[in-house]
Order: sequence, then C-alpha cells, then structure tokens
Amino acid sequence: MKTHVKMQICYQSVILATANSIQKKWSTIVLFIMISVSAISQNNTGAIKVNLSDKKTKESIPFANVIVYKGKTQVATGTTDIDGNTFIRHLAFGKYNIKAVYIGYSLQQINDVKVDSNKTSYITISLSTDGVQLDAVMITEYYAPLKDADTKSRGTIDRENFQHKAAKKMSGVLPAQPSVGATNGYNKSRLQIRGSRTYDKNEFVEGERTTTNYVNNNSNSEEYGAFKENGFQVVSNQPLSTFAIDVDAASYSNTRRMLNQGILPPKEAIRIEEFINYFKYNYPLPKENKPFSISTEYAVCPWNKEHTLLQVGLKGKELDANISVPNNLVFLIDVSGSMSDEDKLPLLKRGFKLLAKQLREEDKISIVVYAGNSGVVLNAVSGNEKEKINNALDKLEAGGSTAGGEGINLAYKLAEKYFIKTGNNRVILATDGDFNVGLSSENELKTLIEEKRSHGIYLSVLGFGQGNIKDNIMETLADKGNGNYYYIDNFMEARKVLVSQFGGTMYTIAKDVKIQVEFNPAKVKEYRLIGYDNRLLNAEDFNDDKKDAGELGAGHCVTALYEIIPVGSADSQTNIDALKYTKVTAAPTNNSEIATIKFRYKGVKQQDTISKLLEKVVQDIVVDKPSVNFKLAAGVAEFGMMLRGSEYKGLSNFKEAVDLITFAKENDLDGYIAGLIEMIKIAKEMSAAEITKK
Repeated sequence: MKTHVKMQICYQSVILATANSIQKKWSTIVLFIMISVSAISQNNTGAIKVNLSDKKTKESIPFANVIVYKGKTQVATGTTDIDGNTFIRHLAFGKYNIKAVYIGYSLQQINDVKVDSNKTSYITISLSTDGVQLDAVMITEYYAPLKDADTKSRGTIDRENFQHKAAKKMSGVLPAQPSVGATNGYNKSRLQIRGSRTYDKNEFVEGERTTTNYVNNNSNSEEYGAFKENGFQVVSNQPLSTFAIDVDAASYSNTRRMLNQGILPPKEAIRIEEFINYFKYNYPLPKENKPFSISTEYAVCPWNKEHTLLQVGLKGKELDANISVPNNLVFLIDVSGSMSDEDKLPLLKRGFKLLAKQLREEDKISIVVYAGNSGVVLNAVSGNEKEKINNALDKLEAGGSTAGGEGINLAYKLAEKYFIKTGNNRVILATDGDFNVGLSSENELKTLIEEKRSHGIYLSVLGFGQGNIKDNIMETLADKGNGNYYYIDNFMEARKVLVSQFGGTMYTIAKDVKIQVEFNPAKVKEYRLIGYDNRLLNAEDFNDDKKDAGELGAGHCVTALYEIIPVGSADSQTNIDALKYTKVTAAPTNNSEIATIKFRYKGVKQQDTISKLLEKVVQDIVVDKPSVNFKLAAGVAEFGMMLRGSEYKGLSNFKEAVDLITFAKENDLDGYIAGLIEMIKIAKEMSAAEITKK
C-alpha cells in the first residue's frame, strides 16, 4: 500500500513538472511574440514634418497650429517652432489629411499625404492672405539625426537621452517634463505649457525645437499707468467734450499676448480707444486735398437700449509711394541681457528686416544699440543696401546690463547729422521696456524728446517680450515724440506694423489733431466719451496751438464713440441736481441737431504752427440698420469694457460682442477679426473660471 502511494505521488510529480515546463515555454513564446509585435508596431510607424512659411515674404510662420486627420477623425496636432517646423511622429502606415491654421492667413488643407513605415513625409505649406494654393508635397526618406548636445545654448538629442538627462536642481526637473514651465501671471503663479530646462535655451528633441521664456515668480516688473475711466457728463453743465486723437495700438496686441498665455490682463492695461483703433474701418477717403475725411453715425446703443451711440470716424489719406518723402530713420535698439528671449531681440531683428524691404535708395538707415555701452552699428546707409542692413541686424546679440550710456543722445545726433529737410526724420526705439537710455530721469528724457520734436525729429516706440514692459512710460515717450507706440507680440504683428501699415507707422500726415464736440442740450441730456481717458483736454486747449495733441499717420483710421442719454429719458448716470439759474434753451433751427464736431490740425512741415479748422454737424437721425463700421466699433468697445470690468458696461456680454463683430468677417482679408473673436472666446472662458473660483 505504501509503495503504491509513493508511486502515485511520484507519477503526479512528473506530470506537474512536465506541465510547468510546458507552461514556462508557452509563456516565453507568448512574451516573445508580444515583444516582437510591439517592436514591429513601433517600427512600422512613420512621421510627418511640416514647414509653414509666408507665401509673399518667404518668412517662416512660428506658433501656427497643424492638425492631422485620418479621414474626418483628428488623430494628432502640432505647433510650429520659431523656424516654422513641427514634427508629428508615431503615425500608422496610411494616408492623412493635414490642416494648417494661423491667424492672419487663409486656412489651408492638403489631403492624402502618404505615411510609410520608418519614413518621414516632408510637407512644405505656404500660407497666404489671399487664398493662394499650397506648394507641392515632397516625400523623401529620412532618418532622425542623433547628435550630442553641445555645451552652449543649442543641441539635438534623441528622446531617450532627453528623458534621462540629469537635472542640476529641482527647478530644472519640472521644465524637463513635457513642456511645463512656471510663470507669473499678475499676482498669480501659473504653469505654462512649452519649453525646456531654464538653463538650456534651445533643445531639439528628434528634430523639433522646444523653447520657452521662463519668468521668475517674483521677477515680473511690468508697469501700467492707472487712470480713471471717463464718466457721464451733464450737457447743461458741460456741453463741450475735448480730446486729442490716438492711433496707438499697443494695448490690444499686449492684451492678446496675455490672453494667449492664459492670463487675464490687469484693467490698467486696457485702453479701449487702442482696441477700437487697431482695426480698419471702411470710411471714405478724404477729398479736396484734406488730410483726412470725417464720418459720423448715430444708432441705438447695443448694451443699453435706452441710450444711443454716436460714432465719429477719421480716415487719413493714403500714402502715394511714387511721391512719398525720403526717410531718415535711426533704429535705437536695446541689446541688454533681458532681450535674449525669442520674442524680443530675435523677433525684433526679423521684423526690422521686413521693414528694410520697404526702403528705397533715397532713404537713410542708421542703427544705434545700447546696453552696458552704446554704439553705432550702421551709419546712414542707403535703403537699397539691403544686404548691409540685414548683416548689421544679424550681428546684434543680447548681453550686458540695461544701464545704457548715451544711447538716446547718440541716436538723435545721427538723426540731426543726416536730417532731411523735406523728409521723414524719426528715431525708432525698440525695447522690452526695462530700459535706461542714458538720461538721469524720466522728466529729462521727456524734455529731450519734446525738444527734438520741435526740430522735426519724431520718436516712435516698439515694445517686445514680457516681464519688463513699462507700458506707461513707453506710451508717454511716443506721445511726447509725435510718434506711435506699438507692442509686437508675434511675427504677424511685426508684419502688420512694419509692412502692411508702413505708411501709417512712418509718415505723419497731420499734427496736433484735436476734436471738440458741442452737444445740443435740447437733444442730449448726458454723454460719455468711451476711451481716450488719458487724452482729455480742457475746452480752452482746443484753440491753443501751443498745446500738443495726437498725430495722424498715412492711411490711419481714428474712431471715437459717445454713449448718449437723450433728453426725455428717465435714466441718469450722474448725481448732480438740475441748475436753478441756468435754463436749457436752444434755437428752433437747432432742434434737428444733436451735436457739432470741430477738428483742429496742423500741417506736417516744420513751419506749420497755425492750426486749421474743420466742422461737422450731426443730425438727430437714429439709423435702423447700423453699418458694419458701427457694429465693429461697438463690439470692440463692449469687449474692452468687459475686460476692464467697467461700471458703465451695462448689459454688455461676450456673446453680443462676438455677434456684432462677426458682421465684419466678410472683409477680414488679413484675419484680424477672426483673431479678435478667438480672443473674446478665450476671455469668456477665463472670466467664467475666475467667477467660479470666487
């Protein structure tokens, strides 16, 4: 019996051992198959590399969206780097549809792009503002380069080495993860998606650049001037409204930059007139040798149906390239260490190269730089020496402190040395805002700029980058210099300011333009000027030709809006008792008029010191169907009031702003209206999130 049991146990052990052996073999085989399938699956994928460029200028288009579809299903997305490239990997064998989208260009799509195993399909797309078709697709075999990262600021490494690259400190670990960085968002610390380590400016992972601008949580030193928003005025007490025009646009593009970064701008950064004047309006061209035309429109106010809205529009005469005056331009460029980021000096150089393309043989160009020291890089070369100008720009590098020596004085000395009597003499200051161009105080700088202005040398200011912008000072300097203040947040804006609006940016067609509106107390109870809060003038300043005001550039549009409470309305936005001794009277012949608008301006010649007067009467006719011009301006104003949290926004809302602005999309050849609508959508989502938090 014992023997039988032992034999049975032994037999069972053999069976179990055999089964275990078979199981291990099958497990090994299955594991091997899984690994092989996985390897085959990985090795059978391909990639698409897309390069985007501007059809006309051939410049690369950074930060554009590229979307990959399999049929109608979205399978991958990418964003182009500073060179206009994006690399989309791990795509299964087959055919795909590629869509390229960027504000300011027509949407482009190319279908049936073939992806082969272990190969990269190269696609070159030229985007255009006028619907030009895509260039041909070229597909070639490609193997990703594998190089060791160099010891300077740029390198190319593969994915595995990038992932295992040792961090030198904890702050370097977070940015090393897929494109995460820390930024400061106006009193709030945030994570920003994009980038490489803080101490590695440029990395290329399998051919794709990863860059970012990191801002220390305590280093944001942007400054915006506080101002009080215009309130309602009682016509019986204050029938005159007087202000200087403004064609600056920095507030709008700077706000766009912040919204694109996921930051709601501070209300001090919102100047509504700059939002409104960022856009073109279809006003008639001037006639009878006048420098500008005058248009008015009167309709119901969208955000308060009990009120009306008066639109006043100016359109500057267009520049005639054949008879335009020669330029004497001096670029005063900040090359301090803070200018090294991609959206500062590199973007500035690319933008100025675009400007150089517009120049002619009779134009003179000089370049002065300032940082730890100042110096002349280019000394009054002819505008047709493009190569010399571009080479000078290419050699500029950021480094050193911002305590510049005699940068501003040196720039003005060159402008004076090569002064063109009948020409456009202008210094163009380009900086990230954290600048000291060599004078001991801000007042001393303003005095110098005003003095040079009186001698016919104007100053324009271009702001770049983030973290250092001194918006309040830069706006003031441009005003004192009879120039414009623009903020350039991307290549599209550089092209707009320095190419599309070259005439308006460079050529002044009317100086010291002032507007004074006299409201008829028989028709208007109260009124409010929307925007121009820091451009108000005293009534007596209108006739004072020594009082400085705004300048109008070639082709520029200027728009002003007045919100009006008509006589007879029970509504009142002021807390002022009716006057006891002053009676509201108006001649019967004036009962059909709501206002008379007066305009004063001077010619652009140095000897033009006496202003000229124009007048326009506005009839009390409320139009039933407002024009696209009216709807666009009203929608932009509504958006600005929402961003500021204005106490006068009434029933304003983001949806209505979009609805009003959408009417202007038909003529949106440059894509600016589409970009505005996207900004409003972003602001709406962010505002809703802020309200939810509260």
